[in-house]
Amino acid sequence: MKKEVKIYFAILALTAFGLGMTNNVISNFFKDAYNVTAYQRGFLEFPRELPGLISVFVIAGLSFLSDIRISMVAQLLSVIGIFVLGIYTPSFNVMIVFIFINSLGMHLFFPLQDSIGLELVEKENMGKRLGQFKGFFTGVQMVASLFVFFGFKMGFMSFEKSMKTPFIIAAVMFLGVFVLLLFLDRIVSVNKPHVKQSGYVFRKEYKYYYTLVILFGVQKQIMMVYGPWVLIDLLSKKADTISILTVIGSFIGIFFIPAIGRLLDKYGVKKLLYFDALSFIGVYLVYGLLAMGYVNGSIQTAGLGVMLAYGIFIIDRMSTQMGIVRTIYLRKIALFQSDVTPTLTLGQSMDHFVSIICAYLGGIIWSVWGPQYIFFLAAGLSFINLFVAYKVDIKN
Repeated sequence: MKKEVKIYFAILALTAFGLGMTNNVISNFFKDAYNVTAYQRGFLEFPRELPGLISVFVIAGLSFLSDIRISMVAQLLSVIGIFVLGIYTPSFNVMIVFIFINSLGMHLFFPLQDSIGLELVEKENMGKRLGQFKGFFTGVQMVASLFVFFGFKMGFMSFEKSMKTPFIIAAVMFLGVFVLLLFLDRIVSVNKPHVKQSGYVFRKEYKYYYTLVILFGVQKQIMMVYGPWVLIDLLSKKADTISILTVIGSFIGIFFIPAIGRLLDKYGVKKLLYFDALSFIGVYLVYGLLAMGYVNGSIQTAGLGVMLAYGIFIIDRMSTQMGIVRTIYLRKIALFQSDVTPTLTLGQSMDHFVSIICAYLGGIIWSVWGPQYIFFLAAGLSFINLFVAYKVDIKN
């Protein structure tokens, strides 16, 4: 294995562990430290998702740097944002500022991480190799979630204290990623500085990719915010429960994601897009029925009723891993190799634009009409994924 690939795996490991300390339990942080309502929880997605919207402009402004060096800037922002929240509990408004800083760092890094990985893989085994990267990433997240589970269960982790150990650990991990990126920058130039790029590319040939990422903006918001909120708000589950469910989902993902990569190489993107669409439709229909049952009392919030929620939560985590299909689809239809990074970044901005709207509207829908309607809406919109799968024309 080449040295740069080994460093990339180490970057994935530290990134995954840091995200496992933050993203998987951020809803519990909001609930335990600030006792937020469903409406406030939806509002908090604005400072978390806004960086994804503006990242295309930030990366454009930094286009004189290579992808690796922009990634280094991103890691420093992540460290600053999460470390401050780790050492003390500021007021609600100040907390929002540091949530934004941390999120900006993460959202700058996400498309660059994929772009760097794509440059390191062998083109003939792209799906398989990218699946291995994603599977490894998921495996480390599983370890992080297990660590969080025991941390909260044994009492040495808490969001009700001023010192929040998970966030401090995350800051150390992101600082480690910065150091590894520094080493990677010294030994290899994965991407040339795209001085002649505007920072984003918009082409009519990529219209179905844009459609997919916009739809994912809605679906992601439901997956990451309101899926866990069913367990936290309707079933009163704590961070340890969310963590152990994430561990189970991640363990399955270690095998599931590489399998998706192999299936991509074997059956092609089009068939996997069908599978992706059907998985979203099924997950959200079940989520909606469960939420409706909890609210009207037809499904018990104990025993089998809870186990059903646990099961769909885990399956939901599998759906989030299907992003590899969209990434490979873009790589295969890209007119120019230089289009990939800016298009991934623009796609992220598109999905975050609708995510911000969806987060706010979702909180209103949950509070006024009921949680089930959020999931039924997501299931309905997911039928557009089926239409896209039908329309795309790709040979492999």
